[in-house]
Amino acid sequence: MVSSRLVFLVSICILVSQAIAQPDFLHHFCLGKGNYTSNSAYNTNLNQVLSSLSSNTEIDYRFYKFSYGKSPDKVYSLGLCRGDTKPDICRSCLNKATKLLPQRCPNQKEAIGCYDDCMLRYSFRNIYGIMEASPFFYTWDNYTVSANVDQFNLDLRTLLDSQRVQAAAGGSLRKFAAGKAAAPNNQTPYSLVQCTPDLSDQDCRDCLFGAMGDIPNCCDGKQGGRVIRPSCNLRFEVALFYDPSVSPPASNNTPAAKGTNAIKLKIVRKPREKPQSESVGEIRSVESLQLGFGTIKVATDDFSDANKLGQGGFGVVYKGKLSDGQVIAVKRLSKNSGQGDLEFKNEVSLVAKLQH
Repeated sequence: MVSSRLVFLVSICILVSQAIAQPDFLHHFCLGKGNYTSNSAYNTNLNQVLSSLSSNTEIDYRFYKFSYGKSPDKVYSLGLCRGDTKPDICRSCLNKATKLLPQRCPNQKEAIGCYDDCMLRYSFRNIYGIMEASPFFYTWDNYTVSANVDQFNLDLRTLLDSQRVQAAAGGSLRKFAAGKAAAPNNQTPYSLVQCTPDLSDQDCRDCLFGAMGDIPNCCDGKQGGRVIRPSCNLRFEVALFYDPSVSPPASNNTPAAKGTNAIKLKIVRKPREKPQSESVGEIRSVESLQLGFGTIKVATDDFSDANKLGQGGFGVVYKGKLSDGQVIAVKRLSKNSGQGDLEFKNEVSLVAKLQH
Protein backbone atom coordinates (compact mmCIF):
# COMPACT_ATOMS: atom_id res chain seq x y z
CA MET A 1 0.00 0.00 0.00
CA VAL A 2 2.82 2.36 0.93
CA SER A 3 4.65 1.40 -2.24
CA SER A 4 1.59 2.22 -4.38
CA ARG A 5 1.19 5.59 -2.71
CA LEU A 6 4.88 6.31 -3.30
CA VAL A 7 4.60 5.49 -6.99
CA PHE A 8 1.51 7.69 -7.21
CA LEU A 9 3.29 10.62 -5.53
CA VAL A 10 6.33 10.18 -7.77
CA SER A 11 4.06 10.25 -10.84
CA ILE A 12 2.48 13.49 -9.65
CA CYS A 13 5.90 15.02 -9.09
CA ILE A 14 6.97 14.05 -12.62
CA LEU A 15 3.85 15.60 -14.12
CA VAL A 16 4.32 18.79 -12.13
CA SER A 17 7.98 18.92 -13.13
CA GLN A 18 7.09 18.53 -16.81
CA ALA A 19 4.48 21.27 -16.54
CA ILE A 20 7.00 23.62 -14.95
CA ALA A 21 9.64 22.75 -17.57
CA GLN A 22 7.28 23.70 -20.40
CA PRO A 23 8.57 27.12 -21.47
CA ASP A 24 6.10 29.96 -21.54
CA PHE A 25 5.94 32.75 -24.11
CA LEU A 26 7.91 35.93 -23.71
CA HIS A 27 4.53 37.48 -24.24
CA HIS A 28 1.21 36.54 -25.79
CA PHE A 29 -1.99 38.32 -26.77
CA CYS A 30 -5.50 36.90 -26.73
CA LEU A 31 -7.20 39.51 -28.87
CA GLY A 32 -10.76 38.65 -27.94
CA LYS A 33 -12.23 39.45 -31.35
CA GLY A 34 -14.45 36.40 -31.44
CA ASN A 35 -14.92 33.07 -29.71
CA TYR A 36 -15.40 29.53 -30.92
CA THR A 37 -16.63 26.36 -29.24
CA SER A 38 -14.68 23.13 -28.92
CA ASN A 39 -16.90 21.26 -31.39
CA SER A 40 -17.14 24.05 -33.97
CA ALA A 41 -15.91 24.13 -37.56
CA TYR A 42 -13.49 26.90 -36.59
CA ASN A 43 -11.86 24.69 -33.96
CA THR A 44 -11.50 21.88 -36.50
CA ASN A 45 -9.93 24.23 -39.03
CA LEU A 46 -7.61 25.71 -36.40
CA ASN A 47 -6.38 22.26 -35.41
CA GLN A 48 -5.75 21.44 -39.06
CA VAL A 49 -3.81 24.66 -39.66
CA LEU A 50 -1.65 24.28 -36.55
CA SER A 51 -0.97 20.64 -37.35
CA SER A 52 0.14 21.53 -40.88
CA LEU A 53 2.39 24.28 -39.57
CA SER A 54 4.10 22.27 -36.86
CA SER A 55 4.61 19.14 -38.96
CA ASN A 56 5.92 20.79 -42.13
CA THR A 57 9.50 19.78 -42.95
CA GLU A 58 9.65 21.12 -46.51
CA ILE A 59 10.03 24.80 -45.62
CA ASP A 60 13.50 25.78 -44.43
CA TYR A 61 13.40 29.56 -44.80
CA ARG A 62 11.77 30.26 -41.42
CA PHE A 63 8.44 31.62 -42.63
CA TYR A 64 5.20 29.65 -42.68
CA LYS A 65 1.74 30.57 -43.94
CA PHE A 66 -1.16 28.15 -43.85
CA SER A 67 -4.90 28.68 -44.10
CA TYR A 68 -7.73 26.19 -44.01
CA GLY A 69 -11.49 26.09 -44.34
CA LYS A 70 -14.09 28.35 -45.83
CA SER A 71 -15.56 31.62 -44.60
CA PRO A 72 -16.81 32.36 -41.98
CA ASP A 73 -14.83 29.57 -40.29
CA LYS A 74 -11.63 29.88 -42.28
CA VAL A 75 -8.42 30.11 -40.22
CA TYR A 76 -5.28 31.98 -41.27
CA SER A 77 -1.99 31.21 -39.56
CA LEU A 78 1.49 32.68 -39.76
CA GLY A 79 4.72 31.43 -38.21
CA LEU A 80 7.93 33.46 -38.27
CA CYS A 81 11.26 32.34 -36.84
CA ARG A 82 14.16 34.62 -36.09
CA GLY A 83 16.28 34.93 -39.20
CA ASP A 84 19.39 33.36 -37.67
CA THR A 85 17.76 30.20 -36.31
CA LYS A 86 18.55 26.80 -37.75
CA PRO A 87 15.56 25.03 -39.43
CA ASP A 88 15.31 22.34 -36.74
CA ILE A 89 15.31 24.93 -33.95
CA CYS A 90 12.71 26.93 -35.85
CA ARG A 91 10.39 23.95 -36.24
CA SER A 92 10.86 22.95 -32.59
CA CYS A 93 9.95 26.46 -31.46
CA LEU A 94 6.84 26.60 -33.65
CA ASN A 95 5.82 23.14 -32.54
CA LYS A 96 5.83 24.35 -28.91
CA ALA A 97 3.93 27.48 -29.90
CA THR A 98 1.17 25.58 -31.71
CA LYS A 99 0.54 23.54 -28.57
CA LEU A 100 0.73 26.39 -26.06
CA LEU A 101 -1.07 29.28 -27.74
CA PRO A 102 -4.54 27.65 -27.87
CA GLN A 103 -4.10 26.83 -24.16
CA ARG A 104 -3.19 30.41 -23.30
CA CYS A 105 -6.08 31.78 -25.40
CA PRO A 106 -8.79 29.12 -25.11
CA ASN A 107 -11.69 29.45 -27.55
CA GLN A 108 -10.49 32.80 -28.91
CA LYS A 109 -10.30 33.19 -32.66
CA GLU A 110 -7.29 35.48 -32.79
CA ALA A 111 -4.04 35.17 -30.85
CA ILE A 112 -0.33 35.95 -30.99
CA GLY A 113 2.45 34.20 -29.06
CA CYS A 114 6.16 35.09 -29.05
CA TYR A 115 9.15 33.03 -27.98
CA ASP A 116 12.76 34.14 -28.25
CA ASP A 117 13.18 32.21 -31.52
CA CYS A 118 9.73 32.38 -33.11
CA MET A 119 6.31 34.00 -33.28
CA LEU A 120 2.96 32.37 -34.04
CA ARG A 121 -0.23 34.12 -35.11
CA TYR A 122 -3.64 32.87 -36.13
CA SER A 123 -6.85 34.65 -36.94
CA PHE A 124 -10.30 34.38 -38.48
CA ARG A 125 -9.36 37.24 -40.85
CA ASN A 126 -6.79 37.44 -43.62
CA ILE A 127 -3.53 38.62 -42.03
CA TYR A 128 -1.27 38.01 -45.03
CA GLY A 129 0.63 40.93 -46.54
CA ILE A 130 -0.91 43.41 -44.11
CA MET A 131 1.35 45.60 -41.96
CA GLU A 132 0.11 45.64 -38.38
CA ALA A 133 1.84 47.66 -35.66
CA SER A 134 -0.26 46.56 -32.70
CA PRO A 135 -0.57 44.96 -30.29
CA PHE A 136 3.11 45.29 -29.42
CA PHE A 137 5.34 44.84 -26.43
CA TYR A 138 8.91 45.59 -25.47
CA THR A 139 11.47 44.31 -22.98
CA TRP A 140 14.78 45.74 -21.82
CA ASP A 141 18.02 44.91 -20.06
CA ASN A 142 18.29 46.01 -16.44
CA TYR A 143 21.83 47.27 -17.00
CA THR A 144 22.46 50.74 -18.37
CA VAL A 145 25.17 52.01 -20.68
CA SER A 146 28.04 53.03 -18.45
CA ALA A 147 29.38 56.01 -20.43
CA ASN A 148 28.50 58.35 -23.29
CA VAL A 149 24.85 57.36 -23.67
CA ASP A 150 24.30 59.86 -26.48
CA GLN A 151 27.06 58.31 -28.60
CA PHE A 152 25.72 54.79 -27.93
CA ASN A 153 22.23 55.87 -29.00
CA LEU A 154 23.63 57.50 -32.15
CA ASP A 155 25.62 54.40 -33.07
CA LEU A 156 22.58 52.21 -32.46
CA ARG A 157 20.28 54.46 -34.50
CA THR A 158 22.72 54.50 -37.43
CA LEU A 159 23.01 50.71 -37.31
CA LEU A 160 19.25 50.15 -37.15
CA ASP A 161 18.61 52.59 -40.00
CA SER A 162 21.00 50.64 -42.21
CA GLN A 163 19.51 47.30 -41.24
CA ARG A 164 15.97 48.57 -41.80
CA VAL A 165 16.81 49.29 -45.44
CA GLN A 166 18.63 45.97 -45.84
CA ALA A 167 15.81 43.91 -44.36
CA ALA A 168 13.11 45.68 -46.38
CA ALA A 169 15.00 44.92 -49.58
CA GLY A 170 14.81 41.19 -48.87
CA GLY A 171 12.63 38.92 -50.96
CA SER A 172 9.52 36.89 -50.26
CA LEU A 173 11.46 34.34 -48.21
CA ARG A 174 13.21 36.47 -45.65
CA LYS A 175 13.36 40.12 -44.63
CA PHE A 176 16.09 40.05 -42.01
CA ALA A 177 19.33 41.85 -41.17
CA ALA A 178 21.84 41.58 -38.32
CA GLY A 179 25.19 43.11 -37.51
CA LYS A 180 27.13 45.42 -35.20
CA ALA A 181 28.12 49.06 -35.14
CA ALA A 182 31.68 50.20 -35.66
CA ALA A 183 31.82 51.74 -32.17
CA PRO A 184 35.28 52.38 -30.68
CA ASN A 185 34.41 51.32 -27.12
CA ASN A 186 33.65 48.08 -25.31
CA GLN A 187 29.90 48.73 -25.48
CA THR A 188 29.45 48.04 -29.15
CA PRO A 189 25.75 47.61 -30.04
CA TYR A 190 24.77 44.42 -31.85
CA SER A 191 21.30 44.37 -33.37
CA LEU A 192 18.93 42.51 -35.64
CA VAL A 193 15.72 43.54 -37.37
CA GLN A 194 13.09 41.47 -39.13
CA CYS A 195 9.78 41.75 -40.96
CA THR A 196 7.35 39.08 -42.06
CA PRO A 197 8.46 38.43 -45.67
CA ASP A 198 4.96 38.89 -47.09
CA LEU A 199 5.20 42.65 -46.46
CA SER A 200 6.11 45.09 -49.20
CA ASP A 201 9.43 46.94 -49.05
CA GLN A 202 7.70 50.13 -47.88
CA ASP A 203 5.53 48.41 -45.27
CA CYS A 204 8.60 46.72 -43.80
CA ARG A 205 10.43 50.03 -43.61
CA ASP A 206 7.44 51.71 -41.97
CA CYS A 207 6.96 48.93 -39.43
CA LEU A 208 10.60 48.96 -38.36
CA PHE A 209 10.67 52.76 -38.29
CA GLY A 210 7.79 52.69 -35.84
CA ALA A 211 9.50 50.00 -33.75
CA MET A 212 12.65 52.12 -33.60
CA GLY A 213 10.50 54.99 -32.35
CA ASP A 214 9.49 52.85 -29.36
CA ILE A 215 13.06 52.43 -28.14
CA PRO A 216 13.17 55.73 -26.18
CA ASN A 217 9.97 54.67 -24.38
CA CYS A 218 11.39 51.38 -23.16
CA CYS A 219 15.09 51.05 -23.57
CA ASP A 220 16.75 54.46 -23.59
CA GLY A 221 20.26 54.11 -22.17
CA LYS A 222 19.87 50.37 -21.65
CA GLN A 223 22.45 47.82 -22.74
CA GLY A 224 19.78 45.78 -24.46
CA GLY A 225 16.15 45.78 -25.50
CA ARG A 226 13.64 44.48 -28.00
CA VAL A 227 10.44 45.70 -29.60
CA ILE A 228 8.07 43.12 -31.06
CA ARG A 229 5.14 43.97 -33.31
CA PRO A 230 2.90 41.56 -35.25
CA SER A 231 4.63 42.44 -38.55
CA CYS A 232 8.19 43.21 -37.45
CA ASN A 233 10.62 43.12 -34.57
CA LEU A 234 14.03 44.38 -33.50
CA ARG A 235 16.54 43.58 -30.80
CA PHE A 236 19.86 45.05 -29.63
CA GLU A 237 22.49 44.05 -27.06
CA VAL A 238 26.07 45.02 -26.17
CA ALA A 239 27.20 41.43 -26.81
CA LEU A 240 26.76 39.04 -29.73
CA PHE A 241 23.41 37.25 -29.30
CA TYR A 242 22.61 36.01 -32.82
CA ASP A 243 24.22 33.29 -34.93
CA PRO A 244 26.38 34.99 -37.58
CA SER A 245 26.97 31.70 -39.42
CA VAL A 246 23.40 31.44 -40.76
CA SER A 247 23.39 32.84 -44.28
CA PRO A 248 20.35 34.19 -46.14
CA PRO A 249 18.70 32.24 -48.97
CA ALA A 250 20.71 32.14 -52.17
CA SER A 251 17.77 33.48 -54.14
CA ASN A 252 14.60 35.49 -53.61
CA ASN A 253 12.66 33.00 -55.73
CA THR A 254 10.41 30.47 -54.08
CA PRO A 255 12.63 27.44 -53.39
CA ALA A 256 12.20 23.97 -54.75
CA ALA A 257 9.87 22.02 -52.53
CA LYS A 258 10.92 18.68 -51.12
CA GLY A 259 8.86 15.55 -50.84
CA THR A 260 5.96 14.07 -52.72
CA ASN A 261 3.64 17.06 -52.47
CA ALA A 262 5.58 19.19 -54.97
CA ILE A 263 3.74 20.50 -58.01
CA LYS A 264 5.66 21.10 -61.21
CA LEU A 265 4.68 24.30 -62.97
CA LYS A 266 5.68 25.80 -66.28
CA ILE A 267 6.44 29.51 -66.03
CA VAL A 268 6.23 31.29 -69.34
CA ARG A 269 8.17 34.50 -69.88
CA LYS A 270 6.94 36.69 -72.67
CA PRO A 271 9.37 38.89 -74.61
CA ARG A 272 9.67 42.65 -74.39
CA GLU A 273 7.77 44.81 -76.81
CA LYS A 274 8.91 44.29 -80.40
CA PRO A 275 8.23 46.09 -83.66
CA GLN A 276 4.99 45.12 -85.35
CA SER A 277 6.89 43.21 -88.03
CA GLU A 278 8.03 40.69 -85.43
CA SER A 279 5.94 38.03 -83.77
CA VAL A 280 4.51 39.45 -80.54
CA GLY A 281 3.61 36.00 -79.35
CA GLU A 282 7.10 34.51 -79.48
CA ILE A 283 8.17 32.72 -76.34
CA ARG A 284 11.72 33.23 -75.15
CA SER A 285 11.85 30.42 -72.61
CA VAL A 286 9.84 28.00 -70.57
CA GLU A 287 11.26 27.32 -67.12
CA SER A 288 10.45 24.68 -64.57
CA LEU A 289 9.76 25.76 -61.00
CA GLN A 290 8.96 23.61 -57.99
CA LEU A 291 6.40 24.91 -55.52
CA GLY A 292 5.12 23.08 -52.49
CA PHE A 293 1.50 21.99 -52.45
CA GLY A 294 0.91 24.14 -49.36
CA THR A 295 2.22 27.19 -51.22
CA ILE A 296 -0.15 26.50 -54.11
CA LYS A 297 -3.11 26.08 -51.74
CA VAL A 298 -2.39 29.43 -50.12
CA ALA A 299 -1.86 31.15 -53.49
CA THR A 300 -5.20 29.90 -54.84
CA ASP A 301 -7.07 30.25 -51.54
CA ASP A 302 -7.35 26.46 -51.34
CA PHE A 303 -8.45 26.21 -55.00
CA SER A 304 -11.52 28.33 -54.29
CA ASP A 305 -14.25 28.72 -56.89
CA ALA A 306 -13.69 32.49 -56.79
CA ASN A 307 -10.22 31.92 -58.33
CA LYS A 308 -11.43 29.50 -60.99
CA LEU A 309 -10.46 30.75 -64.46
CA GLY A 310 -11.80 27.91 -66.56
CA GLN A 311 -11.98 24.19 -67.15
CA GLY A 312 -10.85 21.99 -69.98
CA GLY A 313 -10.63 18.34 -70.78
CA PHE A 314 -7.55 17.83 -68.60
CA GLY A 315 -8.54 19.79 -65.52
CA VAL A 316 -9.39 23.12 -63.88
CA VAL A 317 -7.27 26.29 -64.11
CA TYR A 318 -7.08 28.62 -61.11
CA LYS A 319 -5.70 32.09 -60.61
CA GLY A 320 -3.16 32.36 -57.79
CA LYS A 321 -0.98 34.97 -56.09
CA LEU A 322 2.35 34.14 -54.45
CA SER A 323 3.55 35.83 -51.27
CA ASP A 324 5.83 38.13 -53.31
CA GLY A 325 2.84 39.42 -55.28
CA GLN A 326 3.48 37.43 -58.45
CA VAL A 327 0.26 36.33 -60.13
CA ILE A 328 0.25 32.79 -61.48
CA ALA A 329 -2.11 30.38 -63.20
CA VAL A 330 -2.34 26.87 -61.74
CA LYS A 331 -3.75 23.93 -63.62
CA ARG A 332 -5.01 21.13 -61.42
CA LEU A 333 -5.14 18.00 -63.52
CA SER A 334 -8.08 15.70 -63.09
CA LYS A 335 -7.44 12.16 -61.86
CA ASN A 336 -8.26 10.70 -65.26
CA SER A 337 -6.18 13.22 -67.20
CA GLY A 338 -3.91 11.74 -69.82
CA GLN A 339 -2.04 14.96 -70.46
CA GLY A 340 1.73 14.56 -70.63
CA ASP A 341 4.66 16.98 -70.66
CA LEU A 342 4.50 17.53 -74.42
CA GLU A 343 0.79 18.32 -74.41
CA PHE A 344 1.28 20.61 -71.43
CA LYS A 345 4.15 22.48 -73.07
CA ASN A 346 2.14 22.95 -76.25
CA GLU A 347 -0.79 24.28 -74.24
CA VAL A 348 1.43 26.77 -72.39
CA SER A 349 2.93 27.93 -75.67
CA LEU A 350 -0.53 28.48 -77.11
CA VAL A 351 -1.80 30.39 -74.05
CA ALA A 352 1.30 32.61 -74.03
CA LYS A 353 0.53 33.76 -77.57
CA LEU A 354 -2.90 34.98 -76.60
CA GLN A 355 -3.28 38.65 -75.71
CA HIS A 356 -5.22 38.55 -72.43
